[in-house]
Amino acid sequence: MSIDDRLRRAVPDRFESLVSTVRFGQFVSVGAIGAVFDITTLVVLTEVVGLPAAVANVASIETAILVMFAVNESWTFAGQGDSDSRSVGRRLLRSHVVRAGGSTLQYALFVAVFYGVSVELAVAGVDLWLVVVKGGAIAVAMLVNYVFESLFTWRVHEEDAPR
Repeated sequence: MSIDDRLRRAVPDRFESLVSTVRFGQFVSVGAIGAVFDITTLVVLTEVVGLPAAVANVASIETAILVMFAVNESWTFAGQGDSDSRSVGRRLLRSHVVRAGGSTLQYALFVAVFYGVSVELAVAGVDLWLVVVKGGAIAVAMLVNYVFESLFTWRVHEEDAPR
């Protein structure tokens, strides 16, 4: 029995679609794009505009969600569901609801570590501790988001699921 066969038997049917290395690789790639938008927005809003990090973090998370939804919709999960504007709108709404968990986790980790652990890490006047903490929080939330986006937003386990 091959490793693939053993894995398929070990993983319940509902979650079998999650072990797609191609889809996970695409999701991580999209996450990297989202992270760039997230971190860039956070740095600009804190370092240039002067917003408190906790406030800027909310705007940066939303920016990343919108960018990642657009890329996931057209690449990672292309062909999953109808492409009319109503269906896409429902998936965007579901994506926000689903990502609420990952976003809340990311926000809580960011605030707890950024404000709870004092590290002086500035380069060229930019607080890199902000970037380090944000990157770590994004990585943790990405795993949560992958599972829930796959199962609830794009419903990859239901090939012909109506959306």
